[in-house]
Formats: sequence, C-alpha cells, structure tokens
Amino acid sequence: MTATSSRPAARGGKRWIETWDPEDGRFWAEKGRRIARRNLLYSVLAEHIGFSVWTMFSVLALFMGPQYGLTPADKFFLVAMATLVGAVVRVPYTFAVARFGGRNWTVVSATLLLAPTIALAVVMEPGTSYGTFLAVAALVGVGGGNFASSMTNINSFFPLREKGWALGLNAGGGNIGVPVVQLLGLLVIALAGAGQPRVLLAVYIPLIVLAAVLAALRMDNLAPVRNDTGAAREAVRDPHTWIMSFLYVGTFGSFIGYSFAFGLVLQSQFGRTPLQAASLTFVGPLLGSLIRPVGGRLADRFGGARITLWNFLGMAAFTGLVVTASVQKSLPLYLAGFIPLFVLTGLGNGSTYKMIPGIYQAKALAKGLRGEAAAAYGRRLSGASMGLIGAVGALGGLGINLAFRQSFLSAGNGTMACVGFLVFYALCFAVTWTVYLRRAPAPAVGGEPRSQTSHQPAYAQV
Repeated sequence: MTATSSRPAARGGKRWIETWDPEDGRFWAEKGRRIARRNLLYSVLAEHIGFSVWTMFSVLALFMGPQYGLTPADKFFLVAMATLVGAVVRVPYTFAVARFGGRNWTVVSATLLLAPTIALAVVMEPGTSYGTFLAVAALVGVGGGNFASSMTNINSFFPLREKGWALGLNAGGGNIGVPVVQLLGLLVIALAGAGQPRVLLAVYIPLIVLAAVLAALRMDNLAPVRNDTGAAREAVRDPHTWIMSFLYVGTFGSFIGYSFAFGLVLQSQFGRTPLQAASLTFVGPLLGSLIRPVGGRLADRFGGARITLWNFLGMAAFTGLVVTASVQKSLPLYLAGFIPLFVLTGLGNGSTYKMIPGIYQAKALAKGLRGEAAAAYGRRLSGASMGLIGAVGALGGLGINLAFRQSFLSAGNGTMACVGFLVFYALCFAVTWTVYLRRAPAPAVGGEPRSQTSHQPAYAQV
C-alpha cells in the first residue's frame, strides 16, 4: 500500500481525503499534521480495545478455577489458540485498509469485537466444554487483527521523519490494552470475586460501541492509499521482510506471548492465588506498553538497528536471570528478571517497527532514487510488508505459549521454555548485527585495496 499526492479516481463520501503528501513540509505544517494526529488518536482507542479483547483469556484464565476442570496445559493452549488466530487475521486486516479505507475499516474491525465479547459472556461458567472454550478463543483472536490495520493506516498518514514516534505511539497505546484489561480483571476479582468473570465482559461491550462510533465520526480515509499487489509480491520476495519478521518475533512476539502467559506461570509454578497473580500480571505489560513510543523515538534519533541490537542483548541477559530464578524457585528474583524483560520487549517493538520504513527508504536510495521517488518506493514496500511482518511477529506469542505448555507438561515448570527463549534472543542479536550493522568491505577492483566502506545501504541509520 502507498499514499501519494496523485489523484486517483475519487471514492464516495465526505470522509475521503483525495490528496495526501506528508513529505511536503508546507502541506504537513498547514493541515497534514492536524489531520494525522486526529486520526492517530482514534486509531489508538480502537486498537487499544482490540488488544484488550485479544488478550482477554490471559485474564479470564485467572477466573477459571478447579471447578472448570482445566489443567495448566489446557489453559496455555486456549491462549495459544487466540494468539494463532490473531496472527493469521493480521494479513487480511492489513489489505482491508486500502480496500475499504482506514476510517471505514476501523469502524468495522471495532464492531467485530462485539462477537467474541458477547460469546464469552455466554459461555464463561463451569460446565462449558473445552471444545466450546477453544472455539470462543479462536473468535477472540479477531482482536489481534486490529493492530495490523491500524499500523498500516497510520503509516500512510505520517512522514518518514516522524514514523518512529507515530507508529510507536499508535502501537504503545494499543499495547496498553493488555495491562488495562488485566487491571480491570484484578479490580473485578478484588471486588466481586473470582466467580464473576461476566462483570469484566460487561465493561467492554459499551466501550467497543463507543470506539466504533468515534471512529465513524472523527477519522478519515485516504483515497491515494491503494492495495498494490505488485508491491505485496515484491515484499514477499524481499529477504528483509522475512528478516524483520524474525526480529519482530523476538520483540512483539515476546511481548504478547508473555502477556498471555505470565499470570498462568505465576499460578501454576509459584502457587499464586487468582488475586495474587492478577496483582502482579499487569505490571510488565504496562511498562512494556508505555516504553514502546520511547523505542520509536530512540530509533528516530540513533537508528533502529542500533537500538534493536542492544535491546536483544538486554533481553538475553534478563532471560538468563529468569532461568536462574526458575531453577531456584525464587519469585522475587523471577519478577526482577521478568519485569525488565517486558520493558525491553516494548522498547524493541518501537525500534524494530521504525526499521521497516527506513530499510525500504535505504533500498530506494541504493537504487539511485531520490526525493519523492525514493519516498514513494519506501512507502510502497513498507506498507506492503508491515502486515506480513506483524502477522509473523505475532506468531511468536503462539510459540511462547506452546513452549510454556510443553515445558509444564514435561517438567511441571517453565524453566526449559525460558532457556529456549534465551537462545532465540542470542540469534536475534546475531542477525541484527550481521545484516544491519556489520560493515562488509567492498570487493577489490584490479590492484586497488579493498575499501572498508560497505556497498550496502546504510542500514545502521534505519
């Protein structure tokens, strides 16, 4: 998808903007910034509620006591099902923005959240079959798609120089939906008891309606944004799409996977009650969400690749601390490792997503393109790749929950799963260094000595 200043055939309705060129400084100062920030605000609201619905089972699992007849492995598989569907639907949600318009699709995707919320309100009681819970967990997954459409939409509104901040704020505001639903779950358990999960669901139904109505009244569609099947095919063939997908598994996949699993681990491995688990679960996702725009800002200033590299080193270090705490069965040490790990997943979310438009801008410059031609190429390829990268990244959450499930089935704790995560973060560090920061010498020509300057684009600045 791409947004340009060309004027394609008009689409009907007063909420369509026919011309949009955020890279034009005068246009941006006079009207573009105001419009873009208004759309960002309501995009964040809708995406925020989408994340809350998507991660609802991470909270509802705390309400599902022995009377539900579910083992820890059963619960990990429920949240894994929601994660899987949320990852898969990100691909069509990405293309829906250009097909229907960013404002229109925000209204539709927000309204769709009513289906899983109402279904949960019906089935959340002892005696419901596990198959029914699995089906509703799959339905809950639609909340995961809102992120992809929201990020693709906001990417088109902002100029390259502000994408790190805008995408970080959009994603961070959405990510905060995770700790918010966990905090509300804590409040419900504290005030109404662990036997009243429907109270939590009743809170979200009117909020979903409100988000859809506000999106309809206050957001805009960008007519120049069109699905570009050629760009999609080119993005699929580009190795950077898959490299960034791999790195995004490490950052966002970790964030969403840990957000789903943390409360279950506290209950299953450390024997916390629902209230005790709920009082700790929200802290990590909250900090990870709040720090995400900071990751984008740091990437804008120092380069996303540099921030991402050191971020993965930190994630590996704190995962090592989590492994030590798990072996020693020390809850304070476990929290001392896991909470900073959450913070780093959020920081890395911001820096990796900033890298995507920067990489394709660098590729455009390497091709000899300049000015608007380079900017258009970057928007075209980054827009096409974002949905795929977001979908594959979300599958990391599935991997984390399946790893915890297997670890608990095999050993009764999550130690081996965390060892696997540590190895993965080390691989992410190595890939980031090798692909985006290592300076490869240019080949020698004749008798001339090799230059120490890479002939590759300056990815260290992306």
